[in-house]
Amino acid sequence: MAELVFFDVETTAASGHCRRFWVVEFGSITVCPRKLVEVGSFCTLIRPPDLSVVATRRLSGITREAVAAAPMFEEVADHIFQILNGKVWAGHNIRRFDCHRIKEAFADLGRPPPEPVGVIDSLEVLSQNFGRRAGDLKMATLGSYFGLGQQKHRSLDDVRMNLEVLKHCATVLILESNLPHILPDRNRGCVSMVTRSNTNSTMRPCGQEESRKSPPESVRAARYRKGRLRNVIARAKEALRGAEDPNPLNENNTDLMIRST
Repeated sequence: MAELVFFDVETTAASGHCRRFWVVEFGSITVCPRKLVEVGSFCTLIRPPDLSVVATRRLSGITREAVAAAPMFEEVADHIFQILNGKVWAGHNIRRFDCHRIKEAFADLGRPPPEPVGVIDSLEVLSQNFGRRAGDLKMATLGSYFGLGQQKHRSLDDVRMNLEVLKHCATVLILESNLPHILPDRNRGCVSMVTRSNTNSTMRPCGQEESRKSPPESVRAARYRKGRLRNVIARAKEALRGAEDPNPLNENNTDLMIRST
């Protein structure tokens, strides 16, 4: 079974006549596809060829001073290739952004890029299956919705949050599908996604999106009312307590099940 690699790149703002993004951080976690547990990780800052494209002050802490002593991409390219090549790639909005930044970085070196055996874009998955529960589907919004804390816009932290978001979404969907009379799936909807042509494997050197942190307008869903997840869990507990089972789950066991997913 192919390994599952969640990855994320942090970049400079688009600059130059081609609106070029420069990778300033790469982070990844390797995840067991059967258990969804992290089995490996890698993260590094990356110094772009021109330090002037890096802001002197950024809330994330990836500043010009921070990357000045970091390795250039060519120094870490072999390791990144080994991590990604022949694996299933996963991440949030990676088809529109991160995959293209990886291809560009390897193209700069005159090298073929790593190739995935499959791609799981959590933005696409959630827009099709989770729908109108968590507002605009930004990672920051999803993290807040599920009580996972604030998005840090650092590669390793963001991919770990990405994995936890998917676990939480899956839990809600499982509860709804198994208790349709208690938890009707009336608010999910299927958000139609329309992205630009750079979702395919052809790299576009110019005219890329301004930012990958915001989903396309067509993906953004109407804000779901606050507190929905708490109501879902409370109603699930009631249903489980009332089930005809000689050893019904108690509240503590239910809480443990939900946390462990």
